[in-house]
Amino acid sequence: MNLFRLDASIRTEGSASRALADTAEQAWLAQHPGGVVTRRDLGVQPLPGDAWTALAGAVVNPSVPAPDEARELLDRLGAELLDADAFLFAVPMYNWNVPAQVKTWLDLILNHPRLGVHGDWPLKGKPAILTLSRGGGYGPGSPKEGWDHATPYLRRILADVFGLDLHIAEAELTHAFWDPNMESLRGLAEESMKTGHEQAAEHGLRVARLITA
Repeated sequence: MNLFRLDASIRTEGSASRALADTAEQAWLAQHPGGVVTRRDLGVQPLPGDAWTALAGAVVNPSVPAPDEARELLDRLGAELLDADAFLFAVPMYNWNVPAQVKTWLDLILNHPRLGVHGDWPLKGKPAILTLSRGGGYGPGSPKEGWDHATPYLRRILADVFGLDLHIAEAELTHAFWDPNMESLRGLAEESMKTGHEQAAEHGLRVARLITA
């Protein structure tokens, strides 16, 4: 069994999205102890932004083909997804949206001939986990309700465009753990984190069982 894991946080220590993904991965591996985890860490190794420009430019102007490096990168990115049985995406919200490195990755994948919007839906129905972290609170009734543009966007791409069977684990108010201005919210942050880890463990187990059914 092959689990593809994508991380996006620029923090390698203290990252909430990585911690939630660790919980989900451990639950998955407990069911598949011999499983393989294929990793791509966009926070540590972001993709070159000019690769998408070159590939998109070749579509607009076929007389100027994209360089080999861009096409080879797209092939590698596509193979990582096509070879996987299940998926784990760990994404923090930055500036009320997905991190730039995630947008670059998605823009490239959407240029793939099979995985893109005109492809043949090779990932349809495969199980996936999305672990999300948000520094503030964005739920109903909060001052910034509606400011979270990351969650609906990722749900749209991963579930509706790629056709993945998506399960979400999330934690909010994570900045309260270090921001003195949010100290009064630390209790709520701890509760949200606890719930997020419980969701991640449940989803990891569920996804593991789905691909053995």
